[in-house]
Amino acid sequence: MRVAMYYNNRDVRLEEHPTPAIGPGELLIRIQAGGICGSDVMEWYRIHKAPLILGHEIAGEIAAIGQGVTGFAIGDRVCATHHVPCFSCHYCYNGHETVCDTLLSGTHFDPGGFCEFVRLPAINVRHGTWKLPEEVSFEQGTFVEPLACVLRGQRTARFAPGASVLVLGSGISGLLHIHLAAATGAGLVMATDLSAYRLRLARQFGADLTFPADAEVADLTSEATKGRGADLVIVCAGATSAFTQAMAAVARGGTILCFASTAAVATIPLSINDLFWRRDVTITTSYAGSPADCAMALELIKTRRVKVTDMITHRFGLADTGKGFSLVAQGGESMKVIIHPQE
Repeated sequence: MRVAMYYNNRDVRLEEHPTPAIGPGELLIRIQAGGICGSDVMEWYRIHKAPLILGHEIAGEIAAIGQGVTGFAIGDRVCATHHVPCFSCHYCYNGHETVCDTLLSGTHFDPGGFCEFVRLPAINVRHGTWKLPEEVSFEQGTFVEPLACVLRGQRTARFAPGASVLVLGSGISGLLHIHLAAATGAGLVMATDLSAYRLRLARQFGADLTFPADAEVADLTSEATKGRGADLVIVCAGATSAFTQAMAAVARGGTILCFASTAAVATIPLSINDLFWRRDVTITTSYAGSPADCAMALELIKTRRVKVTDMITHRFGLADTGKGFSLVAQGGESMKVIIHPQE
């Protein structure tokens, strides 16, 4: 089968690779659509593992079924998540499924998402594969995993209807956070970015106010919230300046959700007395999404409460995956890039 082999962000090659053989409990999926995630082009994180086949936001149809699999049939339209928890460890029992050892290192797609066929291990079939309703296209199905990550992040940050929300960075994860917060009852949604193009999209998907990221964001946020600051600040930009802005813009008693990763080595100074003791601010993080988050994301997409199709700006066949990587890495006038491996 054909695969898009990643060597670096500027070198993604179309190569041949054996179609994976499946065993008991497993599924072989003919991938029809795959989204390029910002983490796919996080070169410092990927380069030491190269060459490899990336891609974890997929949807397709079942091409073969392993012995013992129930509930699925050849031809079923499905989406799947690459990492699933064990549901039987200390972390899973305490609601931290996304830091389960099994999720972090024990489950994956074989060989990846940017190829014609993928093998889903049995644990992924049991806990991380969902049939797509008729109302959900393959392209929309690729948003289930990234939207699940956003859902988990906002739940971890204790988002509540009526809250004022500031999203720092309006790339695809920021856009999903903006859209979800607006769709689920935020009282005020504000967003920042250096790109005027992305700020236009932020307004299109629910931001009430947008600010240039190099402006006095804390002052603008304070003005918009009558001096309080934002109840929830979501950092979706990897620049350390965004984290500094978050600490200045958050309200007393508010929460900062650190959603984006930074460069390989980055540290941020904190004023313990001002931020925690005197302002009662919570700083929290979020990684990935659980199977329950994926199921909820699929329902939100199905019912159109979260409208994802208009976030797609570019589509490529498998041979042009490298063009998609270049677009995402450059961060220009593109938002979601979808690869169609059968083209």
